[in-house]
Amino acid sequence: MNENIKVLLVSAEAYPFAKVGGLADVAGSLPKPLKQRNIDIRVMIPLYDKIDRKKFGIEYSGVDFNVQMGDREVAGKLWCGKFPDDDIPAYFIECAEYFGRAGIYTDPETGTAYPDDGERFVFFSKAVIEAVHGLGWTPDVFHCNDYQTGIIPALVDIKYPENKIGFLYSIHNLAYQGRFEPEILELIGLGRDRFYPMGEFEFFGRVNFMKIGILFSGIVNTVSPTYAEEIQSTEEYGYGLEGVLRSINDRLYGVINGIDTTVWNPGIDKHIPANFTRENFSGKRVCKLGLLEEVGLPKEPDVPLIAMITRLADQKGFDILLPIMEDILKERVMFVLLGTGKKEYEAAFKDLAAKYPGKLAAVIDFKGPLAHRIEAGADMFLMPSRYEPCGLNQMYSMAYGTVPVVRKTGGLADTVEPADIAGKSGTGFVFEEYKSGALLDVVRAAIGAYSDKNGWKELALRGMAKDLSWGPSAEKYIELYRQTLALKR
Repeated sequence: MNENIKVLLVSAEAYPFAKVGGLADVAGSLPKPLKQRNIDIRVMIPLYDKIDRKKFGIEYSGVDFNVQMGDREVAGKLWCGKFPDDDIPAYFIECAEYFGRAGIYTDPETGTAYPDDGERFVFFSKAVIEAVHGLGWTPDVFHCNDYQTGIIPALVDIKYPENKIGFLYSIHNLAYQGRFEPEILELIGLGRDRFYPMGEFEFFGRVNFMKIGILFSGIVNTVSPTYAEEIQSTEEYGYGLEGVLRSINDRLYGVINGIDTTVWNPGIDKHIPANFTRENFSGKRVCKLGLLEEVGLPKEPDVPLIAMITRLADQKGFDILLPIMEDILKERVMFVLLGTGKKEYEAAFKDLAAKYPGKLAAVIDFKGPLAHRIEAGADMFLMPSRYEPCGLNQMYSMAYGTVPVVRKTGGLADTVEPADIAGKSGTGFVFEEYKSGALLDVVRAAIGAYSDKNGWKELALRGMAKDLSWGPSAEKYIELYRQTLALKR
């Protein structure tokens, strides 16, 4: 039994309230196993316009506050709710000026980031501290996530130097660091005297929220052991912060994400046409036939079906995938893609779908229930990422008996074991060199292996046998919470 550590997990997004990427999945699913282990876990995010207050039973708490933003005060309110099917408290910071918009990070009209993102998340960070005062509940640990909450540890430590609060800072994607002009210090409420070369608040002439989070937190973690090593090793992975990360190497950890097995579980999933398990795998074929019909591909269950569910972004490997897509489609294979992102990649897949109508279906959208049906119905899941801090889809895929085909990087390297069909080992297909030729070779190897029906089924079942739940990782997070408190006390 764990001591009742009080933790406030602060994030820019959390499923099911607001989701853009994997951060929301972590913020939404990690709290459950923490609560089961006697952690008093609560979550706080902005109250975006798109959050359905009525659906989630979100109510005004009666707590109002003002946040000093430079030379003006901005009013905020605290709203309260709970995670569905659980009584884990969820708190929401309301401010129409910053969060009463159609998008979370980007303007849907333009597809680009809001130009005042720095200001928005300075407000959120300061509002979190004011809201905690209003709650009358003080956490032992602030668990901050990504650049949007990076300044919270500095704000607390500078304003309340005698505080005994521990800070765990989790990096989900180092590419997004929150770099802003020095004027942002006036909104944060810290003078320019803290802005000097190589100082905590300076980064190549700008202010870097992630650097601040790293340097002011007791413990820092990222979402896989391999990614924790990669981001210290080269500028390509470290995005300029590799030296800062090496400097805190003794308090930097990698903890792999888990998956929420109450949401991603083919045995009980309500979004798929037939449930299936390792013991009764027959529903997988039903799911494949249903998926082929839904996306308009020929109902040929013996032709291998490759899937991708992803942001259409450079990070996800599209620069090495697109040059060989026609080579892949000339194989005996079908392909389904679900996602949105860079307009040139969206257009390229629309063109390919028009040119190869019986081979490729491209759904340029994000549809949560369809993502479940793709995971259940596909034979292979492709993730040729340039880098991947953790990745969740390769784990969802293994849970659904869909074989991952991945690049050896970050969390993909930590979770997918290279397959040996003859030797009856491994869980997926892995390539290393970030080049189109290497990717084409591994896809062809997977297509070739698919022809061995028994070997393929055994490979899929090995993936399903892995414990991909949050349990082991939740224990590691609790240990990190203990370490942050030990450092403070």
